[in-house]
Amino acid sequence: MTGTFEHAVTHPQPHGTHTVLNQSTPRVDVNEYTLDTVLAEAVARHDGGWGEQELTEIGALVGTGQFQHDAELANTVTPVLHTFDRWGHRIDEVEYHPAYHRIIAAAVEHGAHTRSWADPRPGSNVVRAAAFMLFSQVEPGHACPVSMTHAVIPSLELQPDVAAQWVPRALSRSYDPRLDAPGKQSALFGMSMTEKQGGSDVRANTTVARPAGKGGPGGDYLLTGHKWFCSAPMSDGFLVLAQAEGAAGTGLSCFLVPRVLPDGTRNVFRIQRLKNKLGNKSNASSEIELDGTVGVMVGEPGRGVRTIIEMVARTRLDCILGSSAGMRESVAQAVWHARHRAAFGATLVDQPAMAAVLADLALESEAATVTAIRLARAHDEDASDSERAFRRLATAVAKYWICKRGPHHAYESLECLGGNGYTEDFPLARRYREQPVMAVWEGSGNVIALDVLRAMTREPESVAAFDAEVNLARGTNAVLDAHLDRVRTQLAELATLDSSGAQRRARAVVESMALALQASLLVRFSPAVVSETFVAARLGEDRGIEYGTLPPGADLSVILARA
Repeated sequence: MTGTFEHAVTHPQPHGTHTVLNQSTPRVDVNEYTLDTVLAEAVARHDGGWGEQELTEIGALVGTGQFQHDAELANTVTPVLHTFDRWGHRIDEVEYHPAYHRIIAAAVEHGAHTRSWADPRPGSNVVRAAAFMLFSQVEPGHACPVSMTHAVIPSLELQPDVAAQWVPRALSRSYDPRLDAPGKQSALFGMSMTEKQGGSDVRANTTVARPAGKGGPGGDYLLTGHKWFCSAPMSDGFLVLAQAEGAAGTGLSCFLVPRVLPDGTRNVFRIQRLKNKLGNKSNASSEIELDGTVGVMVGEPGRGVRTIIEMVARTRLDCILGSSAGMRESVAQAVWHARHRAAFGATLVDQPAMAAVLADLALESEAATVTAIRLARAHDEDASDSERAFRRLATAVAKYWICKRGPHHAYESLECLGGNGYTEDFPLARRYREQPVMAVWEGSGNVIALDVLRAMTREPESVAAFDAEVNLARGTNAVLDAHLDRVRTQLAELATLDSSGAQRRARAVVESMALALQASLLVRFSPAVVSETFVAARLGEDRGIEYGTLPPGADLSVILARA
């Protein structure tokens, strides 16, 4: 017969091509706190040593394979909007994968949201910052409502009657995702300022607030308008900006909008759609319609921006913390891979070209971390007037620079993993998509640079405080000293320019200030090889543009050991 075998059946004899060789082992069941030398040193240095036990517990938790798997699930099984229930009732609910709830519940349980307010003492913001960074390092999306709940407290306290009702709920370490759970005693917060026609220009808002009674601070209003961005729409309460009307006062004002009213009914909070974002997938961001929605005025009429500005300042600090946490994850993953992968006869970490790139990434991460924790300490309640002035300017400077450094840092780290890094199966692809949000949220580059100019003009004491801080390192490194002189010259020249000229120079000056701050902190607090290499690589005459262009002679092994 044609088409048949003439001989006995031959069995297949496959070659063993699927034996896995020369791949890194999974980076799981590690303690992300005790392995992070730079973070642990900074916490101890800035009076947070009393929180070491809990931070160690958090580090072990977020390093587990289960927590990492939850982070993956929360970002691949993304939030779903349910506008109506099956019977046609308007419900405006967002459904999350249970993994998301497990992550945010753990963060709340460990006080990553408001522990600095619940336990105010030296280092409270340092310990809270470290906890926030550890959770954000592995899963950053949930950090948005955690951050806003932390940041809302100062704004709420401007209205004591509102604070008495809501602050205890915000300080709770319990988490219940149900909006109208019986007897719910906890709360997470969001905020919604921007509108489609204004964006960062919040004074262009058209949402109106009409008094339901006499109005004024603590009074009920009915809000009507459309908000272009409302992050974490399943939060329990929101600070919203709207144009107040009525005899009690007019102008852009701040209102607390609850999702559930005191009688248990749902407030009008129409979620129009979820934003299809580049990253931050686990966290739902939305557009919302307010239509006769109940809100309570917080602060004075017409002073909405001033009321909410402290919340913005705190969330900007968390952008710095989040970007720094992302850098730490990127370095940890890249170095781990390089220690377990070989090419051309040696492990990658022992290849000089790769070692230079990894060490440079580690320098960037260390500079971001020491800056972030230094700023956190300046936000403690025992801060002096000069500390408060310093943090006013330094937070904006660091927010601009560290958050802008994040995306390229993530890309370069991703490249260290080669093709694996470019796949969604490894966490750095997600991190690469995540890092830009910290640069955009709470003021993109130009907004922050202009805010630096505003602070210099309105609060000249902040310039003096910043200058005093960075010059604590003067006399240790000649290259840094020359740069500190340049910064003083730039600031003096900036003061002579008109508004247009100052705006054109703002980015360059802010960059110089940020590098001065980072270099000063590294010179004072990090090993000499770290600070000297950073100063030469970022400020020296032979500095390069890309990562891996480090000065010759630097002991890269010491830098990498800290990573």
